[in-house]
Amino acid sequence: MNIEQARFNMIEQQIRPWNVLDQEVLDLLHVVKREQFVPAAYQNLAFADVEIPLPGGESMLDPKVEARVLQELNLKKHENVLEIGAGSGYMAALMAHRARHVTTVEISPEIKALAEQNLARAGITNVTVVEGNGAAGWEQGGPFDVIVISGGLESIPEAFLKQIKVGGRIAAFVGRSPAMSAVIVTRVSETGYDTVKLFETNVKLLSGAPTVSRFTF
Repeated sequence: MNIEQARFNMIEQQIRPWNVLDQEVLDLLHVVKREQFVPAAYQNLAFADVEIPLPGGESMLDPKVEARVLQELNLKKHENVLEIGAGSGYMAALMAHRARHVTTVEISPEIKALAEQNLARAGITNVTVVEGNGAAGWEQGGPFDVIVISGGLESIPEAFLKQIKVGGRIAAFVGRSPAMSAVIVTRVSETGYDTVKLFETNVKLLSGAPTVSRFTF
């Protein structure tokens, strides 16, 4: 496989057509080597338009989904980011190039170790990988400028809304499979939030995510 040609094709055929037009984001996809974050068994899928399996039944998001979310967050160099669900570390690596620091919380010890190894190999030093269940919120180190929730939730827990600063953004995948939406929630005041729906999608539920009780009559 010609890796650079495959990367170019991913960017031009998958990502740019998904309204990812920010040149800084497109350039970053050349800088952060996605193949360094893909398990060896799936190297041939590193640039494919699929979710790539990770240990424990987890998976990497599609490249176009990650790139679109990264673009819409419009990260700034002074901002501190909280990510819930480290996965392979790829999204954290992308955000680390645009933000001051990324804290990524991972419930699985095996995946935490994988993310740390991948980030170290890529020379990324401004990401901290923490083991824990952040699905209902994560107060340590907050409040944050940006929160990215890398798995599906039926709704965004109140704790996350309180843990972003005014002007801060939350990226999340909200709903119930198969009808989920990628959203950006911006805190516009102490009590006000604006939500923008980016696109329809269907992603795996976040590990440890709280479930909403339902009654059947």
